[in-house]
Amino acid sequence: MSERTTRDLTGSIQIERQDYAKRGRYVGTIAGEHGISRLEYRRERDDLLVAEHTETSESFQGKGVAEALVRRMVEDARAEGFSIYAQCSYVDEQRRAHPEWADVFRTFN
Repeated sequence: MSERTTRDLTGSIQIERQDYAKRGRYVGTIAGEHGISRLEYRRERDDLLVAEHTETSESFQGKGVAEALVRRMVEDARAEGFSIYAQCSYVDEQRRAHPEWADVFRTFN
């Protein structure tokens, strides 16, 4: 398992990546607040992660935690050389909202 924790620019959102052989997740928390946000993925191939599902505690909704998880996944994709397929509707919405991320997202028609 590989883990790395980062903070967003404001320092309040903490993101941990829990990466296993075939599956993994990004977990977001806010210091001092009760709640959690998760982005679950599976490793389809060495060079392709499938973003399967995102869920966020009600207390975190509207605070940018879920978007921070997708942003971190994009950063990791660039740093590690993998692509992302957005099976999750939220991740797909973020992909469409951020055309600057097109280099790491794959679409299959």
